[in-house]
Amino acid sequence: MQTKPLIQKCGHVLRDCCAQFNAVHIDNLERKWIAISMMVIALLVGIITIDAFFHGVNPPGKVETIDSASLHLGKEFAEDNLGVDVNDKGEIIIRMVAGRYSFFPKHIDVPAETPLTFRWVSMDVLHGVHIPMTNMSTMIVPGYVAEITTTFPKPGEYPLLCNEYCGLGHNHMWSNISVIAKEDWQAPVKSPAKGEQQ
Repeated sequence: MQTKPLIQKCGHVLRDCCAQFNAVHIDNLERKWIAISMMVIALLVGIITIDAFFHGVNPPGKVETIDSASLHLGKEFAEDNLGVDVNDKGEIIIRMVAGRYSFFPKHIDVPAETPLTFRWVSMDVLHGVHIPMTNMSTMIVPGYVAEITTTFPKPGEYPLLCNEYCGLGHNHMWSNISVIAKEDWQAPVKSPAKGEQQ
């Protein structure tokens, strides 16, 4: 591919744009406002760049896909695996499915003051999840796994609400999380899957 003619053509277009811009009369006050606007834009781009490189503020890099049509057939989000689970390392993982017009399971018990990893999937359309009085809020996009790690600082009842319009029953889409004192919480015991021996 010949890049020289393309570069020359871009150079001509750029020169024409600059010539047309210079031909337009711009008042001094307008020039000042243009300069101020450009400085604000440069400042914001600089802040984003500093946050990205020095503070580690980046968009999610871990993208997990899943087939929304066959969630119930998969291992991780099968009906028996939903809810609270403690893995071999002692980490608490909560798997939930959003579907018109409910979150599954409808109620879970979790410990306070403990890191909890929520893994969400949607079985149909775009949903959102929001827990008032916490910093937990995310979108649940069909075909993707949304993962958030959070901690509930104190015991209590926390409603789980859908904050993305998902249809006529959207207002009734909710679930409930009971946060129990860390010392009183007991890890759920998973029953063996069908065909497994006890």
